[in-house]
Amino acid sequence: MAKAILIHGHGGPEQLKFEVVQDSAPGPRQARVRHHAIGINYIDVYHRSGLYPLPTLPSSLGLEAAGVVEAVGEGVTEVGVGDRVAYAGGAVGAYAEVRNIAADRLVKLPDNIESEAAAAMMLKGMTVEALTQRVFAVKPGQTVLWHAAAGGVGLIACQWLSSLGARVIGTVSSDAKAALARANGCAETIVYTRENFVERVLELTSGKKLPVVYDSVGKSTFLGSLECLQPRGFYVGFGNASGKPDPFDITQLGPKGSLYLTRPTFFTYTATREELLASAASLFDVVGKGVVKLHISKRFALAEAAAAHRHLESRQSSGSLLLMP
Repeated sequence: MAKAILIHGHGGPEQLKFEVVQDSAPGPRQARVRHHAIGINYIDVYHRSGLYPLPTLPSSLGLEAAGVVEAVGEGVTEVGVGDRVAYAGGAVGAYAEVRNIAADRLVKLPDNIESEAAAAMMLKGMTVEALTQRVFAVKPGQTVLWHAAAGGVGLIACQWLSSLGARVIGTVSSDAKAALARANGCAETIVYTRENFVERVLELTSGKKLPVVYDSVGKSTFLGSLECLQPRGFYVGFGNASGKPDPFDITQLGPKGSLYLTRPTFFTYTATREELLASAASLFDVVGKGVVKLHISKRFALAEAAAAHRHLESRQSSGSLLLMP
């Protein structure tokens, strides 16, 4: 028998229960992974709350973890017993000591990538790769706006974009987070709790505005973000930390400068194994070279998942959070 976090209904952090679950052998095309570290992401909150409803309940949560393969099912060729692996995406179920998962979603870890680092970066780091190199390919010399620049995704993005020669303007909620973002490659920070980010962007760009805005906040930043875009600029929305944006009349995109509006998901951009491996390889390269350094701000025991969610939703967290089985 093993233990896992389950929810029996959608709602607040109190829904997260630490329970004994059935431990079974992997099925065809599956591998059994013993987790060493589990990543926490805001999409876990969306699944728990019901913003992104899960298909069946009770259900576990979590889309990112790292560990060791203990067994493989029939037809598995991607990994073998004893391999150090990590994953992001696929079916929910990472909030567990051990789980069976589709083997084609597993990525072998290089020797220079530790399990904690992998669990802290797979979903966040490959999201950054997709957003900045494929959704909108940022070029050297361009200035971009990144909301929540001191979060787990934001800190990776600031470092990676800075290394590419881009100038990052980042929004944060406090002076402490502003200092952290600047220490990780963010050229300019806007403390949105006391500054109007639209006005500051106009000041920082001398009125030229921006080719792209990356927004994981959603409702409270959506309309302002559009005002920060230059003609034919891209709004890239990839999260709803403040809630879903209100319904929007897309005919407004024309008068605002023929703007582009996209809502990409990590899952679409790593849908094939070839895309998954290429994205992971790009991430492992920049982390292995020290171009991107990971900031793990807090670790929680797996049984403390509810406390971890409260910490994440408090907006006081920065960097990555981990659950430790």
